[in-house]
Amino acid sequence: MQAKNRSGEQRTPLVEALLAVICAQQDRIAKLEETVQQLRDEIALLKGQKPRPKIEPSRLEAPPQPAPAAGQKRPGSEKKPKNAQLTITREQRIPFPDPPAGSVSKGYEAYLVQELVIRAEVTRYLRERIVTPDGQSLLAPLPAEVLPGQHFGPDLISYILHQYHHNHVTQPLLQEELAQHGIRISAGQINNILTEGKQIFHEEKAELLTAGLASARYIQVDDTGARHDGKNGYCIHIGNEFFASFASSDNRSRLNFLEVLRGEHGDYVINETAVAYWQRYGLAAELIASLREGPAHFVDAAAWNERLQALGISAARRVRITTEGALLGSLIAHGVSPELVVLSDGAAQFNLLVHAACWVHAERPLARMIPHNEQHRLAIEQVRQQIWELYQHLKAYRQQPQPAQAPVLTARFEALCSQQTVYPSINQVLKDMREHQADLLRVLDRPEVPLHNNAAESDIRDYVKKRKISGSTRSDAGRDCRDTFASLKKTCRKLGIGFWDYLCDRIQGLGQIPPLADLIRQRAAETLATNPQAVPI
Repeated sequence: MQAKNRSGEQRTPLVEALLAVICAQQDRIAKLEETVQQLRDEIALLKGQKPRPKIEPSRLEAPPQPAPAAGQKRPGSEKKPKNAQLTITREQRIPFPDPPAGSVSKGYEAYLVQELVIRAEVTRYLRERIVTPDGQSLLAPLPAEVLPGQHFGPDLISYILHQYHHNHVTQPLLQEELAQHGIRISAGQINNILTEGKQIFHEEKAELLTAGLASARYIQVDDTGARHDGKNGYCIHIGNEFFASFASSDNRSRLNFLEVLRGEHGDYVINETAVAYWQRYGLAAELIASLREGPAHFVDAAAWNERLQALGISAARRVRITTEGALLGSLIAHGVSPELVVLSDGAAQFNLLVHAACWVHAERPLARMIPHNEQHRLAIEQVRQQIWELYQHLKAYRQQPQPAQAPVLTARFEALCSQQTVYPSINQVLKDMREHQADLLRVLDRPEVPLHNNAAESDIRDYVKKRKISGSTRSDAGRDCRDTFASLKKTCRKLGIGFWDYLCDRIQGLGQIPPLADLIRQRAAETLATNPQAVPI
């Protein structure tokens, strides 16, 4: 007891300050060690060696699954009627061979066999040429199923696009695979099929973003690296449960994000939204008044920059903020709701309109934190448990919103973030969460908004996979096609449309699948009509 008291007496303010300094240094050392290991792995890869392996933790201690009750099967083992969804393409009757005399037929029993037929089919069209009485030389037209100017059929073109964009097969492997099937096609022809003449797809991709933003109550955003022509770049993902849109650019600024959101529009607009943005970021009242005195609409960047020069706005910060406000004004002028919620991982460039933050990203620093003693470990565990308990209550609130519970959940959040622990790094994380309280508790006034950004990360993960397999893009056409087909593929999946069916429909011009933008509007309207506070699964 006396030792404990003496220990308490020894923890003077100076000692506490020194302990805090030591903890901060240990955190920095841990981060530096992690950085050093990453650099070592990168050097190893450049030398053609293998990096340090990531060994997964042992699963021997995982709790055993409960045994199914008597007479019940384990979950997931029930048989599903797969054959009921099959389309019969050929039927063949098989009579019994040499039946004994006097046998009576009792009909036929069905036996289904599925087969995939892959073979090269080369058609030589012999087109008759005639000479008319007036001397004209005419050639018989090709059948409608032959694409104009193409020596490759629509199914083959669809197959190449599907293999490259859906299955991530590289161009050299595609050429090798087609050669094994009997198709003779050069690398340049494959590249042309993948990148040239895709205007109808680019136009439909642009319509996805327009329809998605106009009908959305919230969007989820994320970005990732996307090298192009040997230079570092970025790709922004924008979407929700009905659509996904990818756009590559050279930087990841808020200005670039606004330009991506604006889509095909190129104008700049001064309205109340733009003015509110300028006031939020501290532009002088005199400058705002000068901007409002002149024209309120500018057709393109040249006209806008001319206006800024006329007003003497040349400082980089002022140019950036005024341009961001005018872009935001253009976005609202073209039908995007000012109440649109932007859910992100907390990156500053995405803090626009009504912003919501991801709880997984807010808690992630605690998950990565390295404790230096048992007290730190217990403190981390305790705070993480408190965070996820509150998260579960917020999740229940989303499913069944009860306005009376909002003040209670807000008070719990404030109590969680205001506590002081023995580990200063934890206190800093809680302080950051407290500063983003409105964004983290957005669900209390907008229950339709998810609590995390996992859907956006899942969408962009497929893009990252493509980047790792095929590397960076070289031509602008290649980069545009990568963004376009990634957007169309993910949107098809969200709408329940097979990407193969979509490609075949568009390549052949069948029109059996409606425009994806129309389906997005339809799904959004149906969701809003059935439940104004609908929560996506």
